[in-house]
Amino acid sequence: MNKDVVPRLGAWQHAWRLLVAAVVSVPVWLSALALLRNRSGDPGSWILVGDPLVALGCLTALLWRRRRPRTVALTVTVASTASALATGAALLALCSVATRRRPAEIGTVVVAYVAASRLAGVVYPTRDSADSLWWVQVVVPALTAGIAVAAGMAVGARRVEVRSLRERAESAEREQSARAAQARALERNRIAREMHDVLAHRISLVAMQAGVLDHRGDLSADENRVLVRGIAEGSHQALEELREVLGVLRADPGRPEPPQPSLDRVPDLVAATRASGLDVRLTNAVTAAPPDGVGRTCYRIVQEGLTNAAKHAPGAVVWVTLDGTAGGTLDVGVRNGPAPLRAARPPASGFGLLGLGERVAVAGGELGHRPTSDGGYVLTARLPWPHGPAHRHERGA
Repeated sequence: MNKDVVPRLGAWQHAWRLLVAAVVSVPVWLSALALLRNRSGDPGSWILVGDPLVALGCLTALLWRRRRPRTVALTVTVASTASALATGAALLALCSVATRRRPAEIGTVVVAYVAASRLAGVVYPTRDSADSLWWVQVVVPALTAGIAVAAGMAVGARRVEVRSLRERAESAEREQSARAAQARALERNRIAREMHDVLAHRISLVAMQAGVLDHRGDLSADENRVLVRGIAEGSHQALEELREVLGVLRADPGRPEPPQPSLDRVPDLVAATRASGLDVRLTNAVTAAPPDGVGRTCYRIVQEGLTNAAKHAPGAVVWVTLDGTAGGTLDVGVRNGPAPLRAARPPASGFGLLGLGERVAVAGGELGHRPTSDGGYVLTARLPWPHGPAHRHERGA
């Protein structure tokens, strides 16, 4: 059994439907009036006064046909027995019931309509029973009712189709909103990782240099100036890199993002870290350029390893090793010895290695990290390096 959600009708929509029902009834009423005059010469007061009043009551009752469709339809159909002007109202009530597409209701109202049309001859005896065939008095109302039912069924099917399309559109809109929210969440997470990768490295170097100034009282004036200059430059670079990351948020949707650092920027990263006071030694056995995604992941691994070394092992020696060939794997290692200094370190978020693990997993690689027996720490990664056009680049030292 279908439960069709029927939209509410406005005043004008009610008015034109009732007007059509009234107009349809006028020819039937005029025909009955003419036949009565031809039969007796005097049509009587009922058809001139009572018939219109009953029809008016039926049209008024149709205002509630959507709240009580079956009750209103049966009431109007029975009342149409005594009113020719109520014929259109009965057909509209039948059409309204048919929009619900419930066979039992439709059959009940159709039988009532045909029976009412048959009994109307008692109220308006316009001709002798011998003058007309009984089956004509049944078939004609049945055909009229069939037309009304067909129109109602078509309207009901159209409503179901419109409702289905509306639900699909609303579902698609909800899914689109969910996808947009998910995309925004993923983008926020990506930006958070980028900010961590970019800023944590710089700030950890600044903190390490500040810790050296705090714990080393035997530094010369030149060494102090170098450290202070390193802190100032590191802070400035951190602000610049933060501005670049936030600039991506403010950029137009069609504007491309700035190029991300790749494997060829690792020597510059090592040099900048070494200039900040950390003893970093790079061994690069890679002679070709890997794909951009692999190169960016490699750069972030080295950056995270140097950041953690500066945070947790200031003053320790750090070894960075790169090795691999196309068609095999790109092996990355960052290992630091025990920390000779115990300087105060900035608070760690704890998400650096987690985010790095996600990057490596997306690239299809493996990430490992563990403390060493001598009190140091080692970070390793193995990234797949598919075959591709190889471009040579200068090897960093």
